[in-house]
Amino acid sequence: MEIGVGLDGGLRLSPEEQVKLSQEAARLGYTSIWTNEGSGQDMFQVCAQRWVASREVVPEGIATGIAVSPVMYRSPVAFAMSGGTLSQLTGGRFCMGIGSGGAYRPRSRQSMGLPRLSAMAMMRDYLITVKGLVAGEEANYQGDVVTLRGIKLDIDPPPQTPVYLGALGPEMLRLAGELADGACLNWCNPEQIAWSRERVAEGAARVGRDPSEVKIVEYIRICVDDDVDTARLAYARATMGYALGQQVPTTRERGLGYRAHFERMGFTQELAMLDEMRTKGSSRDEVADAFSPELLSTVGYYGKADRAAEAFAKLSQGLDTAIVRVVAARPGIESILAVMRACAPDKVR
Repeated sequence: MEIGVGLDGGLRLSPEEQVKLSQEAARLGYTSIWTNEGSGQDMFQVCAQRWVASREVVPEGIATGIAVSPVMYRSPVAFAMSGGTLSQLTGGRFCMGIGSGGAYRPRSRQSMGLPRLSAMAMMRDYLITVKGLVAGEEANYQGDVVTLRGIKLDIDPPPQTPVYLGALGPEMLRLAGELADGACLNWCNPEQIAWSRERVAEGAARVGRDPSEVKIVEYIRICVDDDVDTARLAYARATMGYALGQQVPTTRERGLGYRAHFERMGFTQELAMLDEMRTKGSSRDEVADAFSPELLSTVGYYGKADRAAEAFAKLSQGLDTAIVRVVAARPGIESILAVMRACAPDKVR
C-alpha cells in the first residue's frame, strides 16, 4: 500500500506554504500529494507547483493527484488538456480524479445552468471521452450528456493520464470497475472499503476486466492536537458538510451521495437527530459538538498525535493508496505539519 497526503483547498495555503509542505511531504516519504477541487483555485496548477517544489527533495518529484474535480466545471476536452499537460510536465506523475459533485441536486445544477440529467449517464460520458482523448484517440461520441465530433488531443505522444472516478454508491462503483483506472473513495471504514471493492469487481466482470486493474484510493481524515476536544471539534466541522450536507436534505437526497453513504454505515438515526437540531436553529458549532465519537472514529481519527498512525493503519485496510487527509486543529501551518509527521509512512508501516 502506498501512502499519500491530502492538502485540500480549505486549508487556505499560500503559495509559499504550498512549497514548504510539498517539500516536507517528500522528506517524510509520502509517495503522492492530493487535493480535491471546488470552485476556488485551479488545482491542476496547484498540483504542478507541488510537483516542482518536491523536486528540491526528490529529483523526479513525487506524484500529485486530484481526487476529485466535479465535472460540471469543465468539458471533457478541458479535462484532457489540463490533465494531459500535467502528465507531460511531470513525466507521468499525475492522476486525475473526476466526480459528479452535486449534479444529483437540482439547486447545484441550476447554479451552473444545467438541465435535469442523470449523474450516472454524465459520468459514463465523461469517462469514455476523457479516457479516449488522453489515449490519443479521436472522439466521435454522442451520449446522453456529452457529444464530441472529430476532436483529438494535440499532445504527442499521448499523455495516457490515469483517470479515476469518485464513487460511493453501488452503481458508481460498478461504473468505475467498467471504465476507470481507479476509484476514489471517501469517508469509509474497512468494511465499506471491502464492500466497495466487491462492487468494483462486479463492474469489471460486466466487461471481462481484471478488477485488480482498478486501483482503490481513499482520503482518511486525521486531526491531531494535545487538546483532544479541540481536535474533535475541528474534525467534526470537517465531517458536517459531507455527512449532513449544506442544507437539511429532502427524502430523495437522503438516498444519494454522502448522506446515503453514511446511512449505509448505520448512522441514519444520528443524522436525523442532527438534522432536527439544524431545523430548530442550533448553531454550526452546537451541531458539530453533538456528533458522536462513534461516527467520527468510524471514518477517521482525532486526538493525540502518538495514536494517529495506528488508527490510520487500521482504517486503510484494503486500499491500494491511503491518503492522509489533513484536518487542521488550529489556524496556521503547524497543525498541518503535526498531522503529516504523525502519519508519516515510516510510522504507519
